[in-house]
Amino acid sequence: MKTSDFTVTLLVDETPEEVFNAIINVRGWWTGQPGVEGNTEKLNDEFTYRYKDIHYSKQKVTELVPGKKVVWLITDSQLNFTKVKDEWTGTKISFDISGKDNKTQVRFTHIGLDPGIECYHDCSNAWSSYINSSLRNFITKDKAEINL
Repeated sequence: MKTSDFTVTLLVDETPEEVFNAIINVRGWWTGQPGVEGNTEKLNDEFTYRYKDIHYSKQKVTELVPGKKVVWLITDSQLNFTKVKDEWTGTKISFDISGKDNKTQVRFTHIGLDPGIECYHDCSNAWSSYINSSLRNFITKDKAEINL
């Protein structure tokens, strides 16, 4: 059975290298308290993201191609607003970076976040805000802004 992974695409004027460097600086755009802990910039780095007592996830950087791609494997998760707390565990987050019409396109995909899982609505809305607002602003203005 084919799943429908969650995808958001954005287009910016910055170079693929600038976009790549912004993405791997996860603390700059994936905001919240206490936020991101650990290293996020090299292959096999592991980091955690925590938002209050609502969301915890641990990511491992499994692919890094400068100016082209970033992939994280979620090795552990606890979503305290779902019945199945570890819905994210084993899913992947991918950022594909490419040139398009003299701009840089970022295609964000949360592989395994599909409409069949409980957190899809809340998680896809949160990702949309992070990618279209916080990450976009961090890339274009070097300043993250998020309204979750």
